[in-house]
Amino acid sequence: MLSVELHSHSSLSYDGRDPVELLLEQAAAVGLDALAVTDHDEIDASLEAADVAADYGLVGIPGMEITCAAGHVLALGVRELIPAGLSYDETLDRIHDAGGIAVVPHPFQKSRHGVAPHISRAQLAAADAIEVYNSRLLTGIANQRAERFAKRRGLPMTAGSDAHISEMVGQAVTEVGTDTRSADAILEAITEGRTSVVGSKTPWRISFQQAAGGAKRRMKHALTDLL
Repeated sequence: MLSVELHSHSSLSYDGRDPVELLLEQAAAVGLDALAVTDHDEIDASLEAADVAADYGLVGIPGMEITCAAGHVLALGVRELIPAGLSYDETLDRIHDAGGIAVVPHPFQKSRHGVAPHISRAQLAAADAIEVYNSRLLTGIANQRAERFAKRRGLPMTAGSDAHISEMVGQAVTEVGTDTRSADAILEAITEGRTSVVGSKTPWRISFQQAAGGAKRRMKHALTDLL
């Protein structure tokens, strides 16, 4: 059984703060076995993290969080940029063509670009796995809806810290049923449903810090683009 963080962001994300080195240090410090850096519509930092993860005693899983037309989709195991703005169905096809798996994060959280309000339930069920515990929550209702949906459809379930600062890496973990320390083995186990989720709510002060920092960084990026 391996403990895996499947949803984290580096400073390459428009709303992330820390370099991959700090994310990897935190993952190792809290006893994780593997880490996926999933930046918004970027992949370079994730590839870097995956390539040096072994230096930290970790398995690195390359990936990204894609903003498709319906909302956010995690692409795990890909080593090429999947463009933003494609339809949900085409995004899943591109992920699979690139050799990855598609995991839908926070599907029922509309305010955070969850896809569920914009696609059919059959489309949602076409994903390889559903994130049923996202640690950035207020009431937990959206997580509960995601878990009920995944269980009804017999879909693999994952957790993710959705960390935008390094301190939150490992806040929500997917326990993966394999002892083989490789990205391929981990992703295969996920698609086969050999997972369990362990997580705790991100403290409200940290959620506020992440949100405030994200807003500041988004404004900085916008000004940079204008200049």
